Amino acid sequence: MSGSPQPRLRKASASSDGARRPLPASLSRNAPLVPVDSAGGQALAAVIAILTFLAALCAGGAELVAASSAQWRSEIAREVTIQIRPNTQRSIDQDVERAVALARQAPGVETAQAFSKEESERLLEPWLGTGLDFNDLPVPRLIVIKIQEDAKPDFSTLRQSLQRDVPGATLDDHALWVSRLSTMANTIIGVGVFLVSLVLIAAGLAVIFATRGAMASNREVVEVLHFVGANDDFIAKEFQHRFFRLGLRGAAFGAGGAMVLTLLLGLVTRSWRASPTGDQIEALFGAFTIGWRGYGVVVLIALFVAVITGIVSRLTVRRFLNENG
Repeated sequence: MSGSPQPRLRKASASSDGARRPLPASLSRNAPLVPVDSAGGQALAAVIAILTFLAALCAGGAELVAASSAQWRSEIAREVTIQIRPNTQRSIDQDVERAVALARQAPGVETAQAFSKEESERLLEPWLGTGLDFNDLPVPRLIVIKIQEDAKPDFSTLRQSLQRDVPGATLDDHALWVSRLSTMANTIIGVGVFLVSLVLIAAGLAVIFATRGAMASNREVVEVLHFVGANDDFIAKEFQHRFFRLGLRGAAFGAGGAMVLTLLLGLVTRSWRASPTGDQIEALFGAFTIGWRGYGVVVLIALFVAVITGIVSRLTVRRFLNENG
């Protein structure tokens, strides 16, 4: 920087009788050049903590959905269903036995279990209600086939055999359901990533406004630093270090709060495990835990917020000095 601030500094620091005014409090011994423990700094730390908390919850929710979706897809992909519709000209019990025998001969099949007539009718009760007489309804019979782990069988031969020997039988490999689950999970994960990005952008904007406010309130300090020979890079580094620590403190509180909330929710759901509500929650979200990978993502978000705080503050200081140089 040129010597433009020097005349103003000399004029401001000397009174009419030659006595010099005291230096700003920020330049006193053992005082930081950029104070962050002020009301503005505390408010910014609180904002960063809240934003980090929200970002961590979004990321944890996306991780929870991704883990649950992977579990659902793994379970569904390991099961194949054969449905046999009743035919008045054929014995459905014989068709079921023939279909079970064909399924057990297929490569990669671990077990093949046929549902009885009563079990098949019980599956319709959630939709049709209880106490109905299913004798006059053509209730299909189901055969559940469990595939061997890590096996990828080709059921084209089984489909042809069923069409030839068991008319009215259809095989469903649940590929449509797996595709829908994948689409749903990817959509939720994408929304979570988008929300995390918005929160990080909001944190960056908050840091920009806070940094410009700190620069405006410490203009006299900046002029003194220029007068003693400090360049713009030194001043920007001082602001970067101070705001990085402030951001790290706020992000740590926010991420810690999100982890504690996740642990509490996991404990609550485990205590409800024996109840119908707990069973439904466990069926949807598993054990309601994000695992080590989820906690690692939360820690990375906190570090990322702190890094963004430091980098944005430094860039904002450099631009402010260039505009007011």
